[in-house]
Amino acid sequence: MKIWIDILTPKQLLFSEPIIERLGEKHEVLCTSREYHEVSKLSKIRHFDLIFIGKHGGGDKKSKLKASIERMEKLSKKIKRFEPDLVISFGSPEAARISFGLGIKHIMFCDSPHANAVMKLTLPLIQKLLIPYVIPKKEFSKYGIHEKNIIQYKAIDAAITMKRKISEDLNSPFKNNNKKNILIRVEEEEASYTSKSSKIIPIIQKIVKDYKNENIVVLGRYTKQVNNLQKIIGNKVKIVKMSFDGKFLLNKTDIFIGSGGTMTAESALMGISTISYNAVPNIVEEFLVKKNLVKRETNPNKISNHIKKIFEIKNNQNQKRAKKIVKEMEDPIEKLIKIIKN
Repeated sequence: MKIWIDILTPKQLLFSEPIIERLGEKHEVLCTSREYHEVSKLSKIRHFDLIFIGKHGGGDKKSKLKASIERMEKLSKKIKRFEPDLVISFGSPEAARISFGLGIKHIMFCDSPHANAVMKLTLPLIQKLLIPYVIPKKEFSKYGIHEKNIIQYKAIDAAITMKRKISEDLNSPFKNNNKKNILIRVEEEEASYTSKSSKIIPIIQKIVKDYKNENIVVLGRYTKQVNNLQKIIGNKVKIVKMSFDGKFLLNKTDIFIGSGGTMTAESALMGISTISYNAVPNIVEEFLVKKNLVKRETNPNKISNHIKKIFEIKNNQNQKRAKKIVKEMEDPIEKLIKIIKN
């Protein structure tokens, strides 16, 4: 069987790795993506073979539309030549439209029903949807896919991506000293589902003020974003663009402060003390908060006080809780293979 997989984000790339490894044993797999700094950089770090067609549309609606139309045109030619029997994506509007237009069955993984635009452009056109068990089916069926075509798996996606092996010969942005490592992830600014008001700036400023003697690293997403942060924060903290495998950084992190997305979930399931400033409210983040693996807080003073408490507590109960929860989760690839066979 020929299978086409369209990969658009770093999280999708990491989630795809074990899928491609399994499917590649018996099937011919084509992996495509678009030009997007975080994906292209991570694909090199992970030695992941991707064919880049088209580009990311940025934050402007007109630019997004133009980029999607241009990508669809180029991509459809490649897919016509490849002639896949099956398409797998993680919420790709281009893959959904092309597979529908060419009459190819499409299986999609998704844990982001809050991404309204993507849901509207994909779910009515696909055949099967696989989702984490913590998200109710109705969160997706309202976009135009029947609940009978939605299959839940007992896991959250971070439980799969966090198991990956990483290279230890990378240069760390953290200084090699005996101080605590605080990692701060800046929120997404160019996705269609995000608001443009930043919660993180006052949080960073408070942490820099109260913990200037510790190692603080801020992870930006785009060059423009990094430059803006440097203007506002200055040289009191190390601000870098995301050019690392996130797990490599998390392995060296004592406290992670994230927007509530992929790295927040990975950090929590690795047993790292994790704070979410909830820039993009979502059901997976809610699940992790309820399981006491993530502390949700947006007030800079309260975040600073929470960090102080974490530093004072020597016994980290998070690791025990995280291990127990991860152990109870299943491998969604088994469900995918069952669907493909059927």
